[in-house]
Amino acid sequence: MAEIVSFRKEADRTDGLLLRSLRDGVLRLVLNDPPANVLSMALLEALMAELEKAEADLDVRVVIIASTGVVFSAGHDLKELTAHRVDEDQGAAFFEKSFRLCADLMLKIAHLPKPVIAEVDGLATAAGCQLVASCDLAICTDTSTFCTPGVNIGLFCSTPMVAVSRAAHRKQAMEMLLTGETIDASTAKDFGLVNRIVPKQYLAQVVSKYAAVIAGKSPLILKIGKEAFYRQLELPVEAAYDYAAKVMVDNMLTRDAQEGIGAFLGKRKPEWKGE
Repeated sequence: MAEIVSFRKEADRTDGLLLRSLRDGVLRLVLNDPPANVLSMALLEALMAELEKAEADLDVRVVIIASTGVVFSAGHDLKELTAHRVDEDQGAAFFEKSFRLCADLMLKIAHLPKPVIAEVDGLATAAGCQLVASCDLAICTDTSTFCTPGVNIGLFCSTPMVAVSRAAHRKQAMEMLLTGETIDASTAKDFGLVNRIVPKQYLAQVVSKYAAVIAGKSPLILKIGKEAFYRQLELPVEAAYDYAAKVMVDNMLTRDAQEGIGAFLGKRKPEWKGE
């Protein structure tokens, strides 16, 4: 039994801003800088490094991004940004580096060939809301709240806008961006920012169930499907159908498609090869 446990679970690491654990193909990354879990340069770099490792790790099938404390993430570290106003360029270089790294992280989530689920308990604001919107799925507690409040402090949430406007409906996204007001979990679901709302005590259980279901699929087919999903969104509808049809043909030629269809017709469980 000890050998089985050792194989199925990687030891948790709690030596920094980001906690990491791996069990049954599900990588769990926990923002660990309470009370606000701000997306400082250090935390952004840690998240990027973990996602880059996850991309190459065959043992990782699904990624969960969660947090400790009562705030999922308050977004960029305003104190860290403000400290660089004394730089010779008034902070321009650091601001550019910080916002670029944050954008690269959001793009990494979209381009990662493995699904990413946001597990949200608490406030997700500004770039923290952007992080939620960037994930493939988002499940939150019934007490979670969301906002893009930059307009309230003279800093329009332009980079969070990119992810939020692609997750929420256009007018709802503009409502959030123009008013800076906080919305509750139910409104966030209506807007399209989250998939499900669950009581706090069941959050981790529900997210883990979603992750386990997805982790049981062919990793190759998940990779094909996720890439195709985001690419077709940016195409005109005719071009999207042309592209999607080609993807379907290529998908049909994979061994996993042959195995999956054969298993379905033969009424048995498929054995994925990732080929």
